[in-house]
Amino acid sequence: MNARILLAIAGLGASLVVGPAPAQAAPECFDRAAPTTYEESRIETGGVPSTLVTAGGFDPLVDELTAGLCRARSLDAARHLVRQRGDLLWRTAVERAQGRRVMGTIERYDDRPLYWSRLIGTRDLRQWRPAFGLSEPGRQQLIKTFEYASRGISSVDFPRSGTRVLVSGFDPYQLNNEIRRSNPSGASALQLDGVSVRVGEATVRIQAVSFPVTWSGFDAGIVEDAFGPVLRRGAARRADLIVTISQGLRGEMTIEQWAGAWRGGSPDNNNEGTPQPVPPAAGWPQISPEFIETTLPYQQMIDARTTPWPVRLNPRICEWPAGTRPDPAKVICRDTGGPTPGSQAQSGGGGNYLSNESMYRSNRLRIGMQAWDVPGGHLHISALVYPEDPAVLTSPEFEADRKAVVDQTIALVTAAGAAAP
Repeated sequence: MNARILLAIAGLGASLVVGPAPAQAAPECFDRAAPTTYEESRIETGGVPSTLVTAGGFDPLVDELTAGLCRARSLDAARHLVRQRGDLLWRTAVERAQGRRVMGTIERYDDRPLYWSRLIGTRDLRQWRPAFGLSEPGRQQLIKTFEYASRGISSVDFPRSGTRVLVSGFDPYQLNNEIRRSNPSGASALQLDGVSVRVGEATVRIQAVSFPVTWSGFDAGIVEDAFGPVLRRGAARRADLIVTISQGLRGEMTIEQWAGAWRGGSPDNNNEGTPQPVPPAAGWPQISPEFIETTLPYQQMIDARTTPWPVRLNPRICEWPAGTRPDPAKVICRDTGGPTPGSQAQSGGGGNYLSNESMYRSNRLRIGMQAWDVPGGHLHISALVYPEDPAVLTSPEFEADRKAVVDQTIALVTAAGAAAP
């Protein structure tokens, strides 16, 4: 990445030239030599993350968490702080995305300022050296509290009336190859959270959360913790439909027919990954079939004729005949007929990365909690195309493309909610 970064401002016909973030002395309550995650180490990459945080108007939120940690004098005070600041970060990002709060210089559909601001927060929590004793389990619990609050998981709350839909998106990923990455599924989550849409005689009420692109986050149960509370039988504000969403192939919107119980182990945002069966989730009822089929109202979603991208059901699966996993030479893929009896999953239609696993885990949980009446499944949405100049973080064309993908995603979620039983 060039030392000088061009940040094109859509609609202004000009470009803002931004240099690398100036080096700042760490407050005394932080040890900047303390270990961070691989993902957090990208914060210093070429000035891009800090530029996006500033351009989104998120600097005060980042600074207030940093200062608040230095003032905290007890674990209880720290717990309150990270929950409050995490919730404020999510709420501010949602309000900005939906046009209810004007801040920053880049357009409101951009999900990247939230991602980098949250990552700065988890890094600070990892390197924080408080005046009081803090055990490693205590630190990890603070990080989890901040993560769940800043991902919308702690604030999922449906009204009693209407058709209740819970959706999930994802953080940006593959950042080693492209530090500028946005994720239209995460941008869609920000646009959808708390939205109510009138469709004929029905009102679709949507809540949204955002997931990390880390195997360890999934191992810790973040998917189950997000969806489990709204799948409980007898809950007054139980979900009527659940949809996991992620970025897929360019130029199409794909409803995945099958999710598979195998993770391929491709590197995540921490450069980690091991091929293995999808692990169980501690503390949640579940079964572990090799494949789980969507129960989304996919025909109604297709028939909604949303634009600009074609919408289709993807029936593809890849499997190992019984007893042959994990021999790569034995994998059989097919586009019709579904899994064969006794076979073992190699991938669902959407592959065997975290998108597949988000569908598998949420619907494994749905089945385990006997929420038979709640449709569930996964939607892959069109990938984005970035400006050719690697020094340009955004452009009017890039922003228009992301907005088109996100707006179509909103329309598809709304169509699914309107068709829910």
